[in-house]
Amino acid sequence: MELRRLRYFVAVAEELHFSRAAERLHIGQPPLSQQIQLLEEELGVRLLERTRRWVKLTEAGRLFLDDARRILALSEQAVETARRAERGEVGELRIGYTSSTPLTAAFNKAVNAYRKAFPRVTLSLAEMPTLRQVEAIREQRIDLGFLRPPEASLSRDVSLTPLRHDPLMLVAPSGHALMKRTSVAIKELADQPFVMFSADAGTGVQSLVLRLCREAGFEPKIAQQAREGSTIIGLVASGCGIAILPESFNAIRIKGVSYLPLADRAAKTQLMLARNYTHRSALADSFVELAVRAVA
Repeated sequence: MELRRLRYFVAVAEELHFSRAAERLHIGQPPLSQQIQLLEEELGVRLLERTRRWVKLTEAGRLFLDDARRILALSEQAVETARRAERGEVGELRIGYTSSTPLTAAFNKAVNAYRKAFPRVTLSLAEMPTLRQVEAIREQRIDLGFLRPPEASLSRDVSLTPLRHDPLMLVAPSGHALMKRTSVAIKELADQPFVMFSADAGTGVQSLVLRLCREAGFEPKIAQQAREGSTIIGLVASGCGIAILPESFNAIRIKGVSYLPLADRAAKTQLMLARNYTHRSALADSFVELAVRAVA
């Protein structure tokens, strides 16, 4: 059944006059009459009673009119939905984030701004470490990822957009001698036991801290390892050692733990948005564009 014939029938049914309906549709009256006849033949039902003086709906025509209007409305809605999807205004956006990302103002600003700008887009958020996000983006299981870039080079099909820089901070027991300082250099931590992310945690911070320690002239003494930043802070509080974490972890307040800036200029990391470069989507592009503006 052609939508065109439904539109013709609705026009005739509303005007109850072929000439006025033809004028409204910007077609001739004979072609209009022919199309209505073809529609009736297709349905095997008489929809209109007509003479030279008047046109009336049959009972079947009256009921068919209601459904025809609904079908046409749904077809227009489908077209608009497709166009909105093409513009990145509807659909589902799958976003990964690291455990510390929700602690940053950048994440909150970006997500809130996007929800307000595109209320018809469903955001599916999933916590996962950096390396798992990169893999999920490559395999198109997620569309975007909030992450801190790993030290290893990324494949060409994953692109990164910087959102903000985060300084790294020393996390140590509040009574630690270094906490009397206003800042500390990484090289001064050579003799300290470290609490670090485990290698299989898949974070970008762990490899960054290792590199910074080696550039400062020492291999960190790893006393304990954990998969979560909050666990690391808890282990620091229990006296297992010190840690180096992004400033955003400062939002996690545990009694007996203090944070101290690092003096090294290179002691910083970036919060970035990652997406698949070879399989771009309007939804992901719109989120990145809006997130950059919101954070700036």
